[in-house]
Amino acid sequence: MESGYVTTPFGRRPMSLGMLASQQLAETIEPGMKRSKWKLFRAICEARPALGVTDRALTVLDALLTFYPDDEISEEKGLIVFPSNAQLSLRARGMTSATLRRHLAVLVEAGLILRKDSPNGKRYARRDRAGAIGEAFGFSVAPLLARAVEIESLAAQAVADRELLRVTRERLTLCRRDISKLIAAALEEGVSGDWEDISVMFRALLARIPRVATAEDLAPLLDEMRLLRAEVVNMLERRLKTKKIDANESQIEHHKQNSNPDSTYELEPSFETKQGEKAAADNDPNAGPSDERRLKQQKPSGGMSNRAEGAADPGAGPGLKSFPLGLVLQACPSILDYGPGGSIGNWRDLMSAAVVVRSMLGVSPSAYEEACSGMGPENAATVIACILERGGHINSPGGYLRDLTRRTERGEFAIGPMLMALVRANGLTARHAS
Repeated sequence: MESGYVTTPFGRRPMSLGMLASQQLAETIEPGMKRSKWKLFRAICEARPALGVTDRALTVLDALLTFYPDDEISEEKGLIVFPSNAQLSLRARGMTSATLRRHLAVLVEAGLILRKDSPNGKRYARRDRAGAIGEAFGFSVAPLLARAVEIESLAAQAVADRELLRVTRERLTLCRRDISKLIAAALEEGVSGDWEDISVMFRALLARIPRVATAEDLAPLLDEMRLLRAEVVNMLERRLKTKKIDANESQIEHHKQNSNPDSTYELEPSFETKQGEKAAADNDPNAGPSDERRLKQQKPSGGMSNRAEGAADPGAGPGLKSFPLGLVLQACPSILDYGPGGSIGNWRDLMSAAVVVRSMLGVSPSAYEEACSGMGPENAATVIACILERGGHINSPGGYLRDLTRRTERGEFAIGPMLMALVRANGLTARHAS
């Protein structure tokens, strides 16, 4: 095209600023630039949603490109094609003239082709005596060459997005299958746990999956599905560990021999009695720290009760799976105010804040120590943060923490559903506030 040349459409078709911008863009083709017209056309098909063209408009563009004489588009070989409507209609699978004009206008509006109309609106070319084209009037494909890099980039992004959507859908499908079959196995085997609540959460997640979704829509759902699956697997693994421990203890009991026939150790029911005393002390809100220490000193060493004596040991007992700190703070933002300097940046800060909150809630040191031993220090701090977040709904935080500790030792408590419920509750609160 001639530099600085502006062409306006023939007849009643108006001129627009978009058409002027497309003409200016067509003048910015780099010298020597060329592209295969069919590779470029395939890239346009891939990037069709981003370019704002319809599939019927691409059929017309396909027909137009068949009139370009060479496989490669370049300025040296000319950029104007000038088929008549009759010829173009034949190569566009018999498209009617009215439909043809409409889709040509779509291609012009999208900035993929330009009109270069003759004085009478006809499409033709003037040739010199040697047969070379001197001047042509019709449709210019110069915008395709000028936007080639942009079109190829959009096509690559579209392919990547489509692949990401495919992978996300596959992972979501696998996650759905895993959770469904694991819950069914747990119910069939009679594994203790809040399976009804977990089933309700699972069905709620399934109901949120849209029929037509992008990868951005499915990514948060996949994260929540993975969290729920991890919690279900964690509960089942704790059940398996408990079975193994019971089986080992049963074998040891069958092979126990008393080397001292005069000993009365096997006849003493002291251990059972002390277990009952501890249960009574746990249920008695007036039991003081001295009573608890006395009961602990009476307990035999070893086994599950030994965890209440020492410092928190994440590996002791059945244990719970730790969750990301960011998820904990998202579910329990209230505990941020009690961190060092009014913020929490790591697990040590969260555990320090939990100690402050424990005292504020009236949870005894012994109850918190038992929670650290039974759950692990990180999970105990997480539970304290959850209790603080739900403070208005819990009458006795200390008794509630002791109950959760006992349920953890029996493999009946999971932190994941509690965190997910708080995340959803905070999300609803934020939406109502906005």
